[in-house]
Amino acid sequence: MNTTTAFYPIGTPGQPWGAAERAAWRARQMKQRSYADDVLTVVDRLGARFDVQQYGELDAGPDGRFPVFALRSKDWRDGLPSALVTGGVHGYETSGVHGALQFAEKHAAEYAGRMNLLIVPCVSPWAYERIQRWNAEAIDPNRSFGDDGRAAESAMLKALVAPLKDAFLVHIDLHETTDSDEGEFRPAKAARDGQPFEPGEIPDGFYTVGDSEDPQPDFQQAIIAGVAKVTHIAPADAKGEIIGSPVVAHGVINYPCRELGLCASVTRARFRSTTEVYPDSPRASPGQCNAAQVAAVRAALDYALAHAG
Repeated sequence: MNTTTAFYPIGTPGQPWGAAERAAWRARQMKQRSYADDVLTVVDRLGARFDVQQYGELDAGPDGRFPVFALRSKDWRDGLPSALVTGGVHGYETSGVHGALQFAEKHAAEYAGRMNLLIVPCVSPWAYERIQRWNAEAIDPNRSFGDDGRAAESAMLKALVAPLKDAFLVHIDLHETTDSDEGEFRPAKAARDGQPFEPGEIPDGFYTVGDSEDPQPDFQQAIIAGVAKVTHIAPADAKGEIIGSPVVAHGVINYPCRELGLCASVTRARFRSTTEVYPDSPRASPGQCNAAQVAAVRAALDYALAHAG
């Protein structure tokens, strides 16, 4: 697994970034792929099968404006259980975006008449294009779902979900853990916050993050079992941890989601999970990573339906 020490080239060690450092960081972020080509073309194609809702528009200043969309079941019925699937909260986590779209295109029809689906495939389009964790203001959207969150991407998703917040049975949020977390994003965070960078270890394989307030261990294990048919599950490290958190079951750790302002706290769904795929593994291909996200969504929805009572 990758372990890296790093000096980040922006800022003064020990001093949090100001406006000048944030501007210098943003100037380094170059467009590397197209949200319009990769995401919006698929959303448009899915318009015949879903009610497509534009729930906001991200104003990224000189980098343009990005409409953001949700796919909603055409046969939405208030009497059915509902599920939220989110991807691309961190734009660089590619399989979260493409896994959500692949699930919508190939498997959502299996739940018609049984479950309402709301699928938000790319919460952070500016970051998607730049293969970046943060938004254009160097804010992490996945720490911005609390009351004091400052990311526009998170605020728009919160507004979308708010009318249905109590109606969801399940929410699965699709993420990745990559080698760049250790080589770029954690060093950048340390520099931004004026803190020392302490190297860690990247786990080789898929894992889930439950909510420590209500971890639902059987639900997490159902997701792990579904994904294990597609790709390998991350083992605990020598300390019995994954990314610094105790492993509570095979491939499962827990976080305090509301305290941290994570996307997994955006609803009051009974069943909540954050997936983490490892795309840099020599044992996994991009196709497997997408398939792992799809398998996770299907396992989550199937478990929730079976235990909805």
